[in-house]
Amino acid sequence: MTENAALMLRRIPQVDALLGTPEAQALGEKYSLALVARALREEIEEVRQGLIRGTGTLPQAEALLAACQARLEGMFETEKPVVINATGVLLHTNLGRAPMALRAAQAAYQAALNYSALEYDLKTASRGDRQAHVEALLRELLGAEGALVVNNNAAAVLLMLMACASGQEVVVSRGELVEIGGSFRVPDIMAQSGCTLREVGTTNKTKLSDYQLAVGEHTAALLKVHCSNYKIVGFTQAVPVAQLAEFAREKGLPLLYDLGSGAMLPLEPMGIMDEPGPAAALREGANLVCFSGDKLLGGPQAGIAVGDKALIDKMKRHPLMRALRPGKMSLAALEATLQLMRDPDMAKRELPLYAMLTQSVDDLYQSAQTLGHMLGDIQGVDTQVVKTQAQVGGGSTPGQMIPSMGLSLHPLKGSVEALGERLRVGHPPVIGRIQHDSLVVDMRSLLEGQLPLLAQALKDALVVEEENRA
Repeated sequence: MTENAALMLRRIPQVDALLGTPEAQALGEKYSLALVARALREEIEEVRQGLIRGTGTLPQAEALLAACQARLEGMFETEKPVVINATGVLLHTNLGRAPMALRAAQAAYQAALNYSALEYDLKTASRGDRQAHVEALLRELLGAEGALVVNNNAAAVLLMLMACASGQEVVVSRGELVEIGGSFRVPDIMAQSGCTLREVGTTNKTKLSDYQLAVGEHTAALLKVHCSNYKIVGFTQAVPVAQLAEFAREKGLPLLYDLGSGAMLPLEPMGIMDEPGPAAALREGANLVCFSGDKLLGGPQAGIAVGDKALIDKMKRHPLMRALRPGKMSLAALEATLQLMRDPDMAKRELPLYAMLTQSVDDLYQSAQTLGHMLGDIQGVDTQVVKTQAQVGGGSTPGQMIPSMGLSLHPLKGSVEALGERLRVGHPPVIGRIQHDSLVVDMRSLLEGQLPLLAQALKDALVVEEENRA
């Protein structure tokens, strides 16, 4: 270390002196003096290390206080920032799946800030049922005898199997032994539930006779699993729910159905075909149906089970239920989402997922053109409105694409990968997709009002690219 560096080290302002300034006192009122002192020590230590290495400079007190303020502000920012999803995947699992309706978010916000009558009956001043309101809505909307909510659909499947068939055999088609995200596999969850898996049929074909031959004295249930994240095409066969339910009734067995996504609105008018819904599954005879709250329902993360009251009551009484029960914020958001489902037109307007699904290609084209105009004449990039293919995603509607429009950005110098990285680390981060040496931002997965934010983020990334080349 040089003599000059040693001199500068001695001239670094002291923490106690900085804490006495009006700026530090104001920060102390907003946060706390203890946090201000900690932030100042961290800033000063970084300055010291820089001077020792010979790469730093001696800052003024004002600069240290400004850096302290920035550090404190960053301390209370989440490490999972809000991003702009321009991938064209509407239920992007890595980006949090379905954004909730404003009414649902407000309900969760109020539940978080306040006490609520979560398990308190206001009429009788006695203990109440935390799920009473959502259960009533689910029974009304789906025509179910009973309903139950847990913290996600994987938990619903586990609890369903443990409550209805633990220690006994459960018959499943080999073509439905799916694996979803995070290595969640049906055979593994079957083992964890204490059930014995009995596979029937083949990967591509399972017939009713396969189930008939498999059912024996140790069979406790039949399980159907919707292949929501992949599709088998070609020479295939599966037993329809109604036919499987009739056979289950003949044998005195329950038919359990892991539906996965659980659309509660008709999807055919939006171009999504062959996606089963829980109401139809119950009408066709399934005794228990479970599905996600944060996929095609468009609500918070939750696992929902609906069906025969006796089986739902078994799940409610299971000791694991307390470990899997949802919190007050999830229940508040789910209740608000289900209230929207009572009016399908209102749900389509207010649930972001359905607002995105129902946008016309013409409107998306106009949005892409507007975005191009917002960017203006930025040098170094070629922009073009292009046709794209969006998808629902999130482990639902496999293989089904939705016509969309996007803006393609092709860097004239530098790599498209570098542009994508700059967008990902920007403020806010933008996630697009790279195809044909261009970065495409898809209009269908944008939320209402995000176009100006996206335009500014693109400008910032492109200007940085120009500066780096200069």
